[in-house]
Amino acid sequence: MRVRHFAEPGLLAGTLAGLAAGLVAVALGEDGAAEVAWALTTAAGLVPAVYWVLDSLRRGEPGVDIIAVLALVGALLVGEFLAGAVIAVMLATGRALEARASARACRELTALLSRAPQVAHRYERGAGAPRLTSPDVDDVRPGDLLLVKPGEVVPVDGLVERGVAVLDESALTGEPWPVERPAGDRVSSGVVNAGSPFDLRATTRAADSAYAGIVRLVRQAQASSAPFVRLANRYAALFLPVTLVMAGLAWAVSGDPVRAVAVLVVATPCPLLLAAPVAIVSGLSRAARRGIVVKGGGALEELAAGRTLLLDKTGTLTRGHPTLWTVLAPGEVAESEVLRLAASLDQVSPHTLASAVVRAARERSLDLQLPDDVVEEHGRGVRGRVAGRAVAVGRAEWAAPETPGWVRRVRRQAALDDALTVFVAVDGRLAGALLFHDPVRPDAAQTLRRLRDAGLTRMVLVTGDRTDVAESVGAAMGIDTVLAERTPAEKVEAVRRESRLAKTIMVGDGLNDAPALAAASIGVALGARGSTASSEAADVVLTVDRLDRLAEAIAIAHRARRIALQSVLVGMGLSLSCMAVAAAGWLPPTAGALLQELIDVAVILNALRVLVPGRDRIPRLAGADAELTVRFLEEHTHLRADVEGVRDTADRLGDASPGNALELVRDVARFLTDELLPHEAAEEHELYPVVARALGGDDPTGTMSRAHAEIGHVVRRIGRLLDDIGTDVPEKDDIAEFRRLLYGLHAVLRLHFAQEEEGYFTLADLPEPPRSAR
Repeated sequence: MRVRHFAEPGLLAGTLAGLAAGLVAVALGEDGAAEVAWALTTAAGLVPAVYWVLDSLRRGEPGVDIIAVLALVGALLVGEFLAGAVIAVMLATGRALEARASARACRELTALLSRAPQVAHRYERGAGAPRLTSPDVDDVRPGDLLLVKPGEVVPVDGLVERGVAVLDESALTGEPWPVERPAGDRVSSGVVNAGSPFDLRATTRAADSAYAGIVRLVRQAQASSAPFVRLANRYAALFLPVTLVMAGLAWAVSGDPVRAVAVLVVATPCPLLLAAPVAIVSGLSRAARRGIVVKGGGALEELAAGRTLLLDKTGTLTRGHPTLWTVLAPGEVAESEVLRLAASLDQVSPHTLASAVVRAARERSLDLQLPDDVVEEHGRGVRGRVAGRAVAVGRAEWAAPETPGWVRRVRRQAALDDALTVFVAVDGRLAGALLFHDPVRPDAAQTLRRLRDAGLTRMVLVTGDRTDVAESVGAAMGIDTVLAERTPAEKVEAVRRESRLAKTIMVGDGLNDAPALAAASIGVALGARGSTASSEAADVVLTVDRLDRLAEAIAIAHRARRIALQSVLVGMGLSLSCMAVAAAGWLPPTAGALLQELIDVAVILNALRVLVPGRDRIPRLAGADAELTVRFLEEHTHLRADVEGVRDTADRLGDASPGNALELVRDVARFLTDELLPHEAAEEHELYPVVARALGGDDPTGTMSRAHAEIGHVVRRIGRLLDDIGTDVPEKDDIAEFRRLLYGLHAVLRLHFAQEEEGYFTLADLPEPPRSAR
């Protein structure tokens, strides 16, 4: 490879020098010297051309380099030395362009290989204090405590042991944004420590790490060849007899061998040989730049041919981990205090839901305290003391001796919303409930709509989850068929059944998805958070935690194949036209060689268009505009609890006394006027103009602005009703009107927040879409 790296530019330089030397000799009146220079240049091009022909024959792939050899030999035999020199330059230029284009196209892929970590810094315990050693990365074992210094590549997958790690994940995601990972967060190997030193607890060996898996994928991608490229080679082989027949007829009819040489000169189908591989490799490169590793050109083509999409649910359409959705506090303890006490206790719990509780409390800037006397009972819950108060988090019947009536209402609400319920008791009495769910990815619905537009005609949700939950998600996403409660073997059978009808694309992330990914026409793994097994079994791996990159991958595949086909057909058409003109004697060999050179350059440059977005471009926000979406999403997260509190207040008005009911509504009104409406106004004046520029068209944010107006109208109506009641006791009809307004406002706000998070916030070009507050 290194010899070739220098040989191609050297051949180009040598042939150009020979051609130029002949031209200089002609200018000086030394025609004989010019002929010698051009004859030597022709011979210099002939030697490697013969080698290329023999090499292709040895591999069993006879190609059209034979035409180039015949053209060069013919030029030497009939004395068309200038034409021969131009052909030699043409061949050298084509090879050099191919090498340069392929090198450029593979730049993002090879960057991954060059950054593979080599050493680690491990703490070794001895007789005294722990000492720091630097073993080879292959010697690191799960459980080892490592130090990652500033600017170093993280050597293996692991967990942040303490503090906050600031990481540059651009090598894996293609994005420049630094990411903060707090203690306990997973860190993938291959990312760079962009902050202070931090300790990492290794969870895998180097060979099993995320980065090693990606490196294996990249090597597979570089080693494989696309069926379209192989098809181009077959077309080129068919082109050979056509060329020989035309050249023979031109000689036989005219009796002039120069015409035959002219036909051979313009027949060399460099467009066919170069354009298809350059277009396909450019597609691989562009995909890699967007965090999509495609295992070679064959996978890229299969991706473009897919017509049926099968998706797993958990971790694919949804986030794949529980998120605290809302806090209900029907008792005397405020919602924020219920969450603060539960999160303080859960800080020391290893339960899966505990981290979600703690994360939600920190997002709301609650002051957590370390608990005392903590006791955890498996399958029931955890109890302890927080600032002197007895706190229990778990099942309602276990957390407190008495179960109030509101527990049944909360459980019914959770069942309707496909949520998981955990109860919180304070000082022996149930104080509230925490509702969890696995939220649908904010980019999921939009991605599926784009996939429909890209030509996918059928979508199937195949999951091991419960039927009611799967059908709820499927209905929301517009899925055609839902197959729930499926084992891995049943998933494979579902894929095979669909594959008998059309080309299939299977998307999954878990270990149980790996067999189905391998069985599909093309398997796509969400590798950023998924299992190594699924990534290894898949043909395409999304190394960023964004489902919308699947739509980008398919759009890139379509564009690569379309441009490859276009370049080949246009190039061959031009060559055939020139051959006909040359056979008629209207195109001499020298002019034909120059014209063929222009055709070669044109089709290769056309193939390189795959590297840049075309009509398949998806609107994105970057830089300060992306940061703006993150800011407003953080505000959504901050406002979410109070928005859910609007419905909770409406529920509580039915049981509250008139005086208490009026005070509850006033609390909600203060939130609406002091926090919600300023947020909506800031979105209208700051965010929406930015989004409108990205989306284009005529008033693309008009419907969302209308929602802002409706929210403002309802809030003003609540305020006028409060002003009208004043200090009086509200009547029954007043309470009913408040409840109607609050329920309606809650529904509008939930829909409005969801639409913004799906349609606007996902436009931010980040390694993963801004985390939905839902």
